[in-house]
Amino acid sequence: MDSIVMTKYQGLGNDYLILDANRNRVQLMGKKVALLCQRGFGLGADGVLYGPVEINGKLGVHIFNSDGSEAAISGNGVRIFAKYLMDQQYVTEPKFEIETMSGTIEVECLNSRATEFRVKMGKASFLSKDIPVAGEEREVINETFNFCGQEYNATCLTVGNPHCIIFTDKVDKDMVTKIGPYVENAEEFPHRMNLQICHRIDSGNLDIEIWERGSGYTRASGTGCCAAAAAAYRLGLVESRVNVNQPGGMMQVDIDEDGTIYMTGTVGYIADMKVAESFFS
Repeated sequence: MDSIVMTKYQGLGNDYLILDANRNRVQLMGKKVALLCQRGFGLGADGVLYGPVEINGKLGVHIFNSDGSEAAISGNGVRIFAKYLMDQQYVTEPKFEIETMSGTIEVECLNSRATEFRVKMGKASFLSKDIPVAGEEREVINETFNFCGQEYNATCLTVGNPHCIIFTDKVDKDMVTKIGPYVENAEEFPHRMNLQICHRIDSGNLDIEIWERGSGYTRASGTGCCAAAAAAYRLGLVESRVNVNQPGGMMQVDIDEDGTIYMTGTVGYIADMKVAESFFS
């Protein structure tokens, strides 16, 4: 074998490379993932999906950020991997489950072209020990933090990974790229942190800009949309169905009465790619 076959997909501009464990026999290492994802030196991507693999005896995927670190969950990554499983006929039914490091994710394909998926993301937790956030145990809701020498009111939660949500009068890419690196690595957040700058348009619509731990500025994030919607809902700013607008496109988030979060969004196939085997040696 003189090449490694990878497939590229995008979910609202959030692009992932898929390394099929059944089609390739390579040892995936953090440094190689980072190089693959680096635009200009590698193939360029926001992350790598390694699978299908067996996790807890079930069909699963390992999700890697563009810096080579492993992520417990990615909303866009799960939707992209779901489409890949259907495209490659690993699954043939419209409803199925994907195992991740954060647990079992239920997926439903909504159309015959397998371009739109609804994902059951579980429930959000605002508890500091679950997120985690340093300090006494509490729900971290509209709490004052000092980032880059300025005070911000933020709500923190986990939807399988940690998020910090700051509501502002308008979303601003410059703002999220300025304070994002600080928030990601702030001492209050021992496992690092994702950041969403969020603006409420009305009771059914939010605008967000995203800084993703391990990947930096990101055009779209499935878990980021879920976190922003859950925070806005908890604060009484929106109804239970929310359209979350990102630079990459709109994601629909639904929150059940019991707090279960569902995310609906599109996925697109980009290309199959061959990578020199020497890239991994």
